[in-house]
Amino acid sequence: MSFAEIAPVAHHHPWPRRIVDAGYWRDIAGRLAAGEWGFLALWGDTGAVHLAFLEATTPATVSVATLPCPEGRFPSVAKALAVASRPERAIRDLFGLEPIGANDERHWLDHGRWPGGRPFAAPAPGDAEDAAGAAPGLPPYRFLDSTGPGLHQIPVGPVHAGIIEPGHFRFTCNGETIVRLEERLGYVHKGLDRLLAGSTIERAAKLAARISGDSTVAYSFAFALAVENALGVKAPPRAEWQRALMAELERLANHLGDIGAVCNDAAYAIMLAHCSSLREQVLRTAETAFGHRLMMDGIQPGGVAVELKKEGAAAVRGLIKVVRAQFPELVELYDNTASLADRTVATGRLDPALAAAFSAGGFVGRASGRSFDARRDLPYAPYDRLHFEVPVMTEGDVNARVWIRIKEVEQSLDLIEQILAGMPTGATTADLLGHIMSTCEGLAVVEGFRGDILASVRISADGTIERAYLRDPSWAQWPLLEAAIEGNIVADFPLCNKSFNCSYSGHDL
Repeated sequence: MSFAEIAPVAHHHPWPRRIVDAGYWRDIAGRLAAGEWGFLALWGDTGAVHLAFLEATTPATVSVATLPCPEGRFPSVAKALAVASRPERAIRDLFGLEPIGANDERHWLDHGRWPGGRPFAAPAPGDAEDAAGAAPGLPPYRFLDSTGPGLHQIPVGPVHAGIIEPGHFRFTCNGETIVRLEERLGYVHKGLDRLLAGSTIERAAKLAARISGDSTVAYSFAFALAVENALGVKAPPRAEWQRALMAELERLANHLGDIGAVCNDAAYAIMLAHCSSLREQVLRTAETAFGHRLMMDGIQPGGVAVELKKEGAAAVRGLIKVVRAQFPELVELYDNTASLADRTVATGRLDPALAAAFSAGGFVGRASGRSFDARRDLPYAPYDRLHFEVPVMTEGDVNARVWIRIKEVEQSLDLIEQILAGMPTGATTADLLGHIMSTCEGLAVVEGFRGDILASVRISADGTIERAYLRDPSWAQWPLLEAAIEGNIVADFPLCNKSFNCSYSGHDL
């Protein structure tokens, strides 16, 4: 029997979830490692693990495999597929499920300071908390060894200069050349899995919106679609189009900010000044149109929480004129500045084979030849009725990641104009409560500015969230930064790091 012939779990929408045994689980891991299917996400549950992947069909489709773990163990996916390593380590920390055969058994999110041990795991015999109420401490974290003549280490973080989230970077160098970079994250772990479980849909939507502030629209969009898919509810057309408008404004603001910031790390501050000015105008327009600079809580399950008024639409049209007038000059400035090219071209190159193996999304993947965009390949309303291109390059360096952002700014401007021109009238919310009758599950994949965001929800018959998981594209992109920086000089790390712009908060859960 093939995987497709296994009966799917009832009430899981819109794509199937199938319960498999260890043999099928290993087979799926092997097919992912061979590149037959594309990895999407791996996450834990109470007594089970889930693996979402992209099947190479036309059109593309998503499947979820679930492996029950009655003995608290599961065959390691990371043994065959490196991108699964950190998710497996997180599953071990959160649920106490052991990946058998894993290449890396170190803890990931748990830094040895959690007061109650693994939050979703049943207490093991002899694993009682100490008198102070804290779980037994973990051994000191051991970074990977690098040996050779002339090697030295440079520890950076977790506390950084300026306003930035914490993360530790351990550089092993030969002179100025980076031989190895190893990251340690998890410092902004917020316990979101536990906070989401048992929440009302309304509270869970607010939590989803705060997973990563620069992607608040994309997370809200993904969570809302997952809930709607679970309940069999469709948001009104006007709400769908307003959601897309918010998503493109968010993409526009972040890409403009990133382009300027990358140039600033290459000692070209004038680009940062101009791009920051444009980004500020996008944020002010968003506040005029949707009542909040980041449009936080603008999207809710069932529709949208704010109505785009005439003055808001007029402000967006005015913004498009401003960006279209100023942005081409900045692109020309970037393209014709030799000192920028000297810093960005051939710096921090990510091999296309690695991008494909890790299923890298967003500008990181598309700059290294992976042409995947959830808006096109797993179309959701209203993108299934809009026209846009997905820019792809193969150079994989800092310069390519900047150019993908430039081209996506241009595409977002076109999309916003299409959305404003085609915006339907009518209601902006749909009823949810009348559709909650039994436990149901939903899945959604939405394209954020960093790449594809996956949301999975299970809703109880009483309308509360039984389980929810939201996966940031940074899970695949953080380890690729380690590969891209190898062989570069230490002074180019800020440039490479900003060109990736991975999320700490979205990754640390």
